[in-house]
Amino acid sequence: MGGSMNENSDDSEMSDGEVDEFVEKSYEDLKNGKHQVKLSDETFNCPYCPKKKKQGYHYKDILQHATGIGKSTSDKRSAQVKGSHLALAKFLETNLATGASPSNSKPTGQTAVDVNNCDNGVKFVWPWTGIVVNLPTRQADDGRYVGESGSKLRDELCRRGFNALRVRPLWNYRGHSGTALVEFNKGWPGLENALSFERAYESDKHGRKEWLADNDQKSGLYGWVAREEDYKLTNIVGEHLRKIGDLKTISDIMMEEDIKQSRLISNLTQIIEMKNEHKNEIRLKCAETTASLTLLEEEKDKLLQTYNEEIRKIQSSSRDHLQKIFNDHEKVKAQLESQKKELEFRRTELEKRDANNDIERKKLTEEIEKNAIKNSSLEMAALAQQKADENVTKLADDQKRKKEELHNRIIELEKKLDAKQALVLEIEGLRGKLNVMKHMGDDDLEVLGKVEAIHKVLREKEGEYEDLEALNQTLIIKERKCNDELQEARKEMISGLKELPGRALIGVKRMGELDSKPFLEAMKRKYNEEEAEDRAMELCSLWEEYLKDPDWHPFQVKLIDGNHQELINEEDEKLKGLKKELGDEVFKAVKSALVEINEYNPSGRYITSELWNYREGRRATLREGVEQMLKMWRSKKRLKEDE
Repeated sequence: MGGSMNENSDDSEMSDGEVDEFVEKSYEDLKNGKHQVKLSDETFNCPYCPKKKKQGYHYKDILQHATGIGKSTSDKRSAQVKGSHLALAKFLETNLATGASPSNSKPTGQTAVDVNNCDNGVKFVWPWTGIVVNLPTRQADDGRYVGESGSKLRDELCRRGFNALRVRPLWNYRGHSGTALVEFNKGWPGLENALSFERAYESDKHGRKEWLADNDQKSGLYGWVAREEDYKLTNIVGEHLRKIGDLKTISDIMMEEDIKQSRLISNLTQIIEMKNEHKNEIRLKCAETTASLTLLEEEKDKLLQTYNEEIRKIQSSSRDHLQKIFNDHEKVKAQLESQKKELEFRRTELEKRDANNDIERKKLTEEIEKNAIKNSSLEMAALAQQKADENVTKLADDQKRKKEELHNRIIELEKKLDAKQALVLEIEGLRGKLNVMKHMGDDDLEVLGKVEAIHKVLREKEGEYEDLEALNQTLIIKERKCNDELQEARKEMISGLKELPGRALIGVKRMGELDSKPFLEAMKRKYNEEEAEDRAMELCSLWEEYLKDPDWHPFQVKLIDGNHQELINEEDEKLKGLKKELGDEVFKAVKSALVEINEYNPSGRYITSELWNYREGRRATLREGVEQMLKMWRSKKRLKEDE
């Protein structure tokens, strides 16, 4: 079943999300009556093909028309056209099947004739299943047989009008067995499609009888409807039929549907009785509520009248209180005016006094400033004399100390001629001190000679250093060029190995790709095999979107052995919920994809291809990739020589 799931996902990779959106939207429009589908009890109309001349379809024809266009693999049709026709098929089967199609417990019309012909005690495999054999297969490089996907045969059957739901190719230890099971709808239209499928192959002399006949070599496809003899086979066909279905006669199915309908009617009757009782209870509650509302209205009127009287009293007392406040305010205002005039008079008197005081204050300030200037001049002269004495003493000490330091520097420079950086720093210091040494006497000529010798050695070392720098830059450029060429070669190697079939020890791995197998195993524990595949695909798609989301970063940095490492935060709410709901294997698959995508593409958060050593579980070197391609080339060369 894993192979079947992958094939279906590849075929539907075009735009499943867009098609599903149009299916839901169009189905809601049809349910709400925005489009007219049913013209009469027997004729129907396709609202999405208004330009077609033929509009009076029978139920079977319009269902076949909608299913064929909706499940078509042609790229010429848009997602909107496919989605709207799939919604029409769903609406026909769900909402209009009761009155228009032979899906009731008592089939009518042409279908009833077919059912009566089959209702002779023959046991069919239910749900209705067809068998197709002699599918073309070929042997792959690994010795296993491979064949075309089931979806291609399903589309072919739909184009022929058989409306197959799914085609399951059967696989065994040798690969594709050349046999496939065709699943039809469980209702009576499904039986009619299955019988039409069988009659079509019988008319071409490719039915069960011809397949079992011991005559010439068989060619082409053979097909028939699965019955009791197929169900009891001990081969791969019988095993799969026993897994997916049961043996039932037409009478058994009709009886089961009658029982279901009787139970449904009984349940509906009970529900109606309960609804009537509930309705009566609601009527009583409504009467009680009406009476209580009347009482509440009366009480409200009384309260409103009392409230209005209280408001009038409060307004009257408020007016009296405001008048009293206004009178008090006028009195206080008069008092403030008299106080203001008195303060103005006092301010005038104070200004006159301040004018006389300012004249006296200015005279005193001028005398103080003159004395301060004299004192500061004397102090500054004393300080200047003191500083001059200190500078003379300090200058003599500095000259003696600098001369000693200069001799020590020269000795150190002679010992460290190979250290360019130290020479440059020291020589710059010496240059700054040469002017001081020129005034120290004839004894300093020896020092100047040593400095000139150091200058000469320094220039030679700087020349050697510049040559080494030029050589180093040349080597860096060559190294970058080689790295660029190696990266281009690695990309070409990945591109070449990606197109080769099979999986060798050295190959291409999609880093960050989510493994769907753990999801499928987890869903099989909850649902049947068919529903488990759909659920697993939905969950895989959901978690792939989570992995692409840059806002979700469930990592934490920890100090391990003195190094900071980024590890998965297993306390993240999404990861904890996933582990609790689906188990450790699914959690490990998501965790592995997270680690890979964070290591190889943390910024883009999309899947990247990498040359991979599958034996050692690490990133393969370019040399290993070249050796792998040489091995494959030699093996192909030997095969051609043997041929």
